[in-house]
Amino acid sequence: MAEASTLAVTARDRAGKGAARAERRAGRIPAVIYGGKADPVLISVEPKGLLREMNSGQLFSTVYTLDIGKGERVLPRDVQYHPVTDRALHIDFLRVTADTKLTVEVAVNFINEEECPGLKRGGVLNVVRHAIEFFCRVDDIPTEIKIDLSGLEIGDGVHISMVKLPDGVEPTITDRDFTIATIAAPTVVVEEDTTEGDEGEEGEEGAAEEGATENTEG
Repeated sequence: MAEASTLAVTARDRAGKGAARAERRAGRIPAVIYGGKADPVLISVEPKGLLREMNSGQLFSTVYTLDIGKGERVLPRDVQYHPVTDRALHIDFLRVTADTKLTVEVAVNFINEEECPGLKRGGVLNVVRHAIEFFCRVDDIPTEIKIDLSGLEIGDGVHISMVKLPDGVEPTITDRDFTIATIAAPTVVVEEDTTEGDEGEEGEEGAAEEGATENTEG
């Protein structure tokens, strides 16, 4: 379940593109806290901590407590990236309480690959969904969805109905038993044997050369 983590942040006074650029030049990432029937609060985030959370794959399913004079309990909702460098340019945080209900994407983690007969026989794990969207209370957000691959054979698939979800956590797709992953058959590349054809061509060329020699001698 979601546990409150922390991020190093600093309050900032000025809004606008110029102020945001100044924060980036200073090595920080501009951000905003909004929602909860309160005024937006402008902040900046230390990039090292944010990068660590982004690399964990759980940024958008983790509740954070941001200390800006008072503790703000928030959930990251959006990160804007530079179109060329993929560097984070801005992040939006939503104020939440224990009773806040929302949609959230949770990363999928596949376990026990070494106990999957299909993979042992050369099958390939075909991941259809790297994350699944759920609707739940903030305090019920899973940190990840574990998919156990043990016992799966080639041709088997993992569907959402096969996953045991925590109480109060529901997938937003409810009209079908959607696929999360399959164990696909190995791809076999058949190389054409060109040896025979090459020998035939060489034989024909040799015969033609031999014939040309005989005609010359005659």
